[in-house]
Amino acid sequence: MAECGRVDSNTSGHTMDKSITLPPDEIFRNLENAKRFAIDIGGSLTKLAYYSTVQHKVAKVRSFDHSTKVHDKLYEIAVQEEVTARLHFIKFENAYIETCLDFIKDHLVNTETKVIKATGGGAHKFKELIERKLGLKVDKEDEMTCLIKGCNFVLKNIPHEAFVYARHADSEFRFQTTNPDIFPYLLVNIGSGVSIVKVESEDKFERIGGSSIGGGTFWGLGALLTKTKRFDELLQLASKGQHSSVDMLVKDIYGGSYACLGLTGDLIASSFGKSATADKEFSKEDMAKSLLHMISNDIGQLACLYAKLHNLSRVYFGGFFIRGHPVTMHTITYSINFFTKGEVQALFLRHEGYLGAIGAFLKGAEEDNPNQYSWGENYAGSSGLMSVSPDMNPMQRARSGTFDMLEMDRLERQLVNLPLLQDASSYIPDTVDLTEDAQAREYWLYCFEEALDGVVKRAVASQPDIPEAAERAEKFRQKYRHKLQTLRHQPFAYGSLTVRSLLDTREHCLNEFNFPDPYSKIKERENDVALKYYQKAVKSLDELSWEDRQFAIVKGVLAGNVFDWGAKAVSEVLESNPEFGFEEAKRRLEVYPGSLLQGPPHRCALFFVDNSGVDIILGVMPFVRELLSRGTEVVLASNSGPALNDVTNSELQILTERIAAMDPVIKSALREDRLTLVQSGSSSPCLDLSRLDKVLAMVVRERQTDLVIIEGMGRAIHTNYYAMLSCESLKMAVIKNSWLADRLGGKLFSVVFKYEVPAGKAH
Repeated sequence: MAECGRVDSNTSGHTMDKSITLPPDEIFRNLENAKRFAIDIGGSLTKLAYYSTVQHKVAKVRSFDHSTKVHDKLYEIAVQEEVTARLHFIKFENAYIETCLDFIKDHLVNTETKVIKATGGGAHKFKELIERKLGLKVDKEDEMTCLIKGCNFVLKNIPHEAFVYARHADSEFRFQTTNPDIFPYLLVNIGSGVSIVKVESEDKFERIGGSSIGGGTFWGLGALLTKTKRFDELLQLASKGQHSSVDMLVKDIYGGSYACLGLTGDLIASSFGKSATADKEFSKEDMAKSLLHMISNDIGQLACLYAKLHNLSRVYFGGFFIRGHPVTMHTITYSINFFTKGEVQALFLRHEGYLGAIGAFLKGAEEDNPNQYSWGENYAGSSGLMSVSPDMNPMQRARSGTFDMLEMDRLERQLVNLPLLQDASSYIPDTVDLTEDAQAREYWLYCFEEALDGVVKRAVASQPDIPEAAERAEKFRQKYRHKLQTLRHQPFAYGSLTVRSLLDTREHCLNEFNFPDPYSKIKERENDVALKYYQKAVKSLDELSWEDRQFAIVKGVLAGNVFDWGAKAVSEVLESNPEFGFEEAKRRLEVYPGSLLQGPPHRCALFFVDNSGVDIILGVMPFVRELLSRGTEVVLASNSGPALNDVTNSELQILTERIAAMDPVIKSALREDRLTLVQSGSSSPCLDLSRLDKVLAMVVRERQTDLVIIEGMGRAIHTNYYAMLSCESLKMAVIKNSWLADRLGGKLFSVVFKYEVPAGKAH
C-alpha cells in the first residue's frame, strides 16, 4: 500500500509521516482516465479538481424477436461496459502537495492534458513546483470568478448543500431545501479580509462591499495576544474561553439591562472593555474568545446591512475563516440573528472549501459546457461533512490524514422540478429526517446493517459465472458498512440523513463494485410468471359490475405492491415460499379502501410505478387499463436505472409490448399515443420530485396532467407522504416494515391510501 506523506519543510526533499498511512489510489481515484485539472491553493489547504471517464458495468435488457423464433426467456439481459463522466475534488493540507503531485505524475496516463487551471493565493507560490512536477502549464484564473462559479454549481446540483448551524440544538446542522431558482444571493467570503458579493445570475455578480477586518485580523491580533501562531489552535482556545471576563457588558455599565433601548444585560457594550481598567492578567482563551466575538459581530452587522440594502434574504458565508469550524459558524449565526431579529438566516455550505477548485475546473471545461448537464454527488466516493464538535481537537477532526474527497457523477438526463409541485421552493421529498429523529435513525441504521448479508448474497448470485464476484461483493460489504458506521457518528455527512439517502448510498456502493442490477434475474422470472396470469386477471375484472371492479382494481394494485424484495418481511416470505401468489397477497392486506374513479374522467394521469412482476403487471396495468377505458390518458413513469426489484423504463417498454399483444385496450392506447412510457430520471427506490427527467416534465405540461398517482413504500411513504401538488393526487402503498407500521399506528401489511384534492380544485 502506498503512502501519502507530509513534506518536511526542514529538508530539501520530502519525507513520509509514518503516522499517516493512506492508499492514494483511493484518494486520487481513476487517474489513468483523468483529464482537465484545476487547483485552488489557499494559505494552508490545497484543493485539486479533475475530470475522468469511468468505465462501469450496466445491465441492459433487450427484447427478443418473438416473430421469428419462440424464446424461453422474456428478454435478454446483457451486462455492458458504459463510460460516464465523473468530477473528482480532493482537499488536503499544503504540506502534502509535493508528495501528491509526485503520485499524480506517476499515474497520469492522458497526455492530451497540457494545462492546469489554478486559482487561490498560493497559485503563484507553487506555480513552478506544479509545472516542474506535472509538466503542465499553470493558467491562473480570477479567484472571485471561480468562487462564484463553484458556489452556483453546488447550489444547483447538490440538494442538501446549504445548512443553518445550531450549536446547542439536538441536530447541529439544519439542511435547507435549495430553491430551484438559486439567484439572487449574497456571498460573504471571509478570508484574510472580507468580500461581500451580490450574485444575480450565472455570469453576473458584483463586489458590493467588504472590510479589512476579517480572518487575517483574527489570526494576526490573536497571535499578538496569545503568542499562538496556528489558526486552528487559536480557534481551539476561543472555544474554551469566556468573553465576559474581557468584554464590558451592558450590565457592567447599567447594573442590568437597558430596557428603553431594548438592550439585554449580557450584550457586549465594549469589546475588550474590561482590559483597560482591570488590574489582572487575562487568559489566552478569554482573549481569543473576545476577539472572535468582536470580528464575527462586525462581519455579521456588515452582512446584514448589505442584505437589507439590496433586499436579499439568502446570505451564504464561506472562506478560510469559516471552513466548517463550529466556533466561527456559531458566532456568525448569533450575530446575524441579533442584527436582523431572526429575519435573515446565516447559511453555510457543505462543500464550501471546494468552491474555488470547482470554479477553476468549470472555467477550463467550458468547451464541454458542464452546466448543460445535471450532476449528482456519488456517496461511494465522497467522504462527506466531517464532525465539527467544538470539543474535538483540530487534528482529531481531520479525516484520512487530512484528505477529504467529493465526487460528482454526470447524469444521463437533465433533471428539473415536477411542474405540478404546489411550491417547489418549500418541497421536501423525505418524510422523516433521521438527522433529527435519533430513535428512527438508530432503527434504520441497524436495519440496513442487518440486511447487508442478504444484499451481498444477492449480488454474488446475480453473477454466477464470474469467479471474482464474491471478492467484489466483500469489498462492497466493507465499504457500505464503513459508510453506515460513519453515518452513525456523523449523520449529517451527506446532508439530511434519510431512508432515501441510505438506500441511495447502498446503490452507489453496489455500482462502485460493478453490481449494476443484482435483482435482474429475479425481475425477469417474476415478470415472466406474472405475464402468464395477465389475461385471466383482466377477464375476471371485466366480469364484475362497475362498482365491484373499481374496488377490485384498487385492491389489486395494493396486493401487487406487496411483492417488494427490498422489504425484509416480504423477501423472507418469497424466499421460504416461492409459490406465494397474488391471491395470497390480497388476503394478507390489513385494510383496503374503496373506489377512486368516480366523477368525470381526468384528462391525464401521471403514474409513478414501483416493482417488477406482479406489482406492475397484475396490479398497475389493470388500473391503467381502467383509466384508459374512461378516456384518461396515462403517462407511466419508471426508473431510468435499476434499484432493488423496481421496474426500469427499458424493462417496462418490453412488458408493455407483450401486454399489448394480448390486450386490445393497451394496444390501441399505445398506437394512439394515449399511453406513454417515460423515464423518471431516477435510479433510486425513492422519489425526489424536484429532480426528474426534463422530458417527463415536458410531457406532464403538454398532456395537461391533472392526476398524479405515486405507488409504493419508497416513493409514497419514505418520500412524498407530505408532498403538496397543484392537482389531485393519490399516494398508495402497503406497509411492509413492522417498525414503521407500529410508528404509523397500524400493523404489518396495513394500507396507506391518501387521496388529496387541492383547495378550490374539486374534481
